[in-house]
Parts: sequence; C-alpha cells; structure tokens
Amino acid sequence: MRLPQIRLESTFIKTGLHIQKPTQTIEQPKAIQSIEQPKAELEINTVPGKLTIDQTEAKAQLGYKTIPRIISESAQEGKKAVLEGIGRRAREGDQFMRIENKGNPLPQIAEAYAYKEKQFGIGWIPSHGSVKLHYIKGEVQVKATPRKPIIDVQIQKPIHEYTPGDVSVYVEQKNALHIDFVHLFNETI
Repeated sequence: MRLPQIRLESTFIKTGLHIQKPTQTIEQPKAIQSIEQPKAELEINTVPGKLTIDQTEAKAQLGYKTIPRIISESAQEGKKAVLEGIGRRAREGDQFMRIENKGNPLPQIAEAYAYKEKQFGIGWIPSHGSVKLHYIKGEVQVKATPRKPIIDVQIQKPIHEYTPGDVSVYVEQKNALHIDFVHLFNETI
C-alpha cells in the first residue's frame, strides 16, 4: 500500500562576495639639502727674526781697522808708553840716588835693557769670540676665526595614494521550497 506523502525539498540561499582589495602606496622622497662650508678667516702676522753679526774685532785683529780706531789705539799706546817710561826713569833715578848703599846700578840697568824677554805664544787670528753674534727671535701670531656651515634642508612630504576596498554581496543561488504530493489519490488494485 502506498501512503500519501508530502515531500518538501528546500534549497538554501547561497550568497557570494565580490571583494575588491584596497590598495595603498606610500613613497617618501628624499629631503633636498645643501651644505656649504665657508672657509675660516685666517690671519697670520710674522715678525721676522733678526741676526746681527759684528766682525769689527775680528777684522781689527787681521789689520783692517778704521782710521778713528787706529788714531784712538795709537793714542792709548802712546799714553801707556809715556807713563811706563816715566815710571821706569823714576825707578832708575831712585837706584842712582842710592849709590851710597854700595850698589852698582849702572850695570844692572844696562843688563835689563840688553836681555829683554819677549813673550811668544801660539794663537788664532782672529781669536775665538772676536765675531759677535746677536739674535732676536721672530714671532708668528696666528688668528683663526671659524665660520659655521650653512645648511639648507627642504623636507619633502610623503606621496600617499589610497584606494579603498569594496565588498559587494550577490546571490549565487536563490532559496527555494519545492512541495510535492505523492500518492494522494487512492488507486485500487
């Protein structure tokens, strides 16, 4: 026997999503910069050294003398010789005055003149130290004034592009309900 049946067949709705992803780009341009370093101001002052060489005495020892010096030295030597002569004659006169002391001054004085000792020595001409050196040292004064660098920077803004995403919903399959009646009518056999 067949029983009457009601058949229900349902189909659920199916939805689909259409997704468009967002896009984003960020670009950071480099900053524009310039750096300039001005030269420092430099000032240098020098006072040169001074060397003085006096060869007057060395030349004089070699026989190269100025006329005023020759006159001066001759006058001094003459004065010295005169004073020595006066002193010698005074001594000799004193010796002759004391003849009564049983001395014989004449042969002694004659012997002193006959055998005069001469001094002899080896030396350098011109002598050591006859050239006079005098040195005044020089000076160097340095004045430096530093200069600060000139820095110019221009900052660049970032380039930002953004496209928002989108989501759209659509129906892939519609919902449905299908009703079917089976064996509703009796059939006799």
